[in-house]
Amino acid sequence: MVRRSTPQKKIDELAFPVRVRFAIPEGGFGMRLDALHVWLSTEVGVGFYAVHSSRGLATDALGVYLRDIDSARALIAAFPDLILADGTECRAYTSPVHDGAWRSDELLGVCNLFSMAKGQDAIRALFDGLEDKTGNLPPLTGIYPDYMAPVVSNGETGPVLSMMRWGMPSPAFALKGKKTDRGVTNVRNTQSPHWRRWFGVKHRCVVPFTSFSEPHNQIGKPSEPVWFALSEDRPVAFFAGIWTEWTSVRKLKDGETTDNLFGFLTTEANADVGAIHPKAMPVVLTTKNEVDLWLQADVDEALTLQRPLADGNLQIVARGAPQDDFGISI
Repeated sequence: MVRRSTPQKKIDELAFPVRVRFAIPEGGFGMRLDALHVWLSTEVGVGFYAVHSSRGLATDALGVYLRDIDSARALIAAFPDLILADGTECRAYTSPVHDGAWRSDELLGVCNLFSMAKGQDAIRALFDGLEDKTGNLPPLTGIYPDYMAPVVSNGETGPVLSMMRWGMPSPAFALKGKKTDRGVTNVRNTQSPHWRRWFGVKHRCVVPFTSFSEPHNQIGKPSEPVWFALSEDRPVAFFAGIWTEWTSVRKLKDGETTDNLFGFLTTEANADVGAIHPKAMPVVLTTKNEVDLWLQADVDEALTLQRPLADGNLQIVARGAPQDDFGISI
């Protein structure tokens, strides 16, 4: 593996302030290293990234230097089997409410895979006068970023169940030099003006789910999805979310599209999730009172729900990739 000179590394650190470091597994990356370089040249573009390897105190690591957080998130999503090493960070953005250094868990995000394995009757039962626009809703065992998912929002005459695209509009700083906006799935900083505009009742929503997945990352082992639910029966619960209608280019091949986009809030992890994914988990609503509060209360009262679910309310119900009704991984 080629190691660049220290002067060149210093130049790259200035030119590419977002750093993603992957722990090198035992036996090396193998063909994954070739795939990584192909992905970078195709998706990011030659001249818009740099790659370094360096031996740290605890592990050998491969550093990928990028210009923006959006590219880093896309890189991590494209290689879920590679494990983030210590030192993943970004100092490209500062604000009064951020210290300027993005931690690995912020960059990686939280809960970028969930399921809604029950039909819309299970959702209808929890709302009075729900207008259902989803048609025949099949079980959705693997909902990933940019997928369509059922969402309950406030309509003119009551709650509305409709399909929306997962990934809210990205902040302007993340789109510099980009031709597409892949969207932001999770929202943590509720004081940001970018997100604050969508916390009114009109743009609040709840996202029904039966289980959600967090990656279990262990040095020297492939990342393994771990699935959490309220119980083995996987009853319907909800993420506290926001939504908006937005015109953007999500994929170059599709051109400009207008979509209803959604994302949901995250918070500190409770003990159940923290054992697998420290520091972050989705904001989970489990009662009708909590759902009503999120959808109808004034913003300050609604945001009191941005807290971890009490310890002991979630359990691990599965490990591995999502499966269809026949037990086949998808």
